[in-house]
Amino acid sequence: MEYHTLVLTPWMAPHRVVHWRKAIEKLVVPNSSLQVLEPWGDEVIATPSRTFQMPSVARIIRDVPSHKKGVKFSRVNILTRDNFRCQYCGQRLPRKKLNYDHVIPRRLGGKTVWENIATSCYPCNDRKGGRTPAQAGMKLLKEPYRPSKLPLIMPAMSLENIPEVWDFYLQGQGLMMEMTG
Repeated sequence: MEYHTLVLTPWMAPHRVVHWRKAIEKLVVPNSSLQVLEPWGDEVIATPSRTFQMPSVARIIRDVPSHKKGVKFSRVNILTRDNFRCQYCGQRLPRKKLNYDHVIPRRLGGKTVWENIATSCYPCNDRKGGRTPAQAGMKLLKEPYRPSKLPLIMPAMSLENIPEVWDFYLQGQGLMMEMTG
């Protein structure tokens, strides 16, 4: 079984899901900023000097100051903004079957910015080619935009695979699920 850790904000809201190793890395540093709330049963991780319960749910125990100005532009953040859905045909696909498309192609002066990039599947991207959607006879499901924040992403987990112990912490949360595949 592949273990993941649900990381909560200091205010107990879901923040992100990380591989258990990433959570352990945060726990082993002096003045750790994580607190384990729920372990994975009796699973433990031993280092030469300490033993840790494998974290299923952990909480950031102090607010880490952030100087971020909005959401960082990246391929995975584009896919997340668009809910892992092709913005031309509407198919929801795993990350490896999606790419991003310049709505106004670079050859026509289009820039690589939030407002000009949309998630597309490879067949739609090939069909559109170096044309605008109008030139290719295609329509976007929604216009690309610069998000102020992104929803929580669950890495390659389906709804059936969410650990029961997470239910309490996720109740009422609008989660985006990256499909397995």
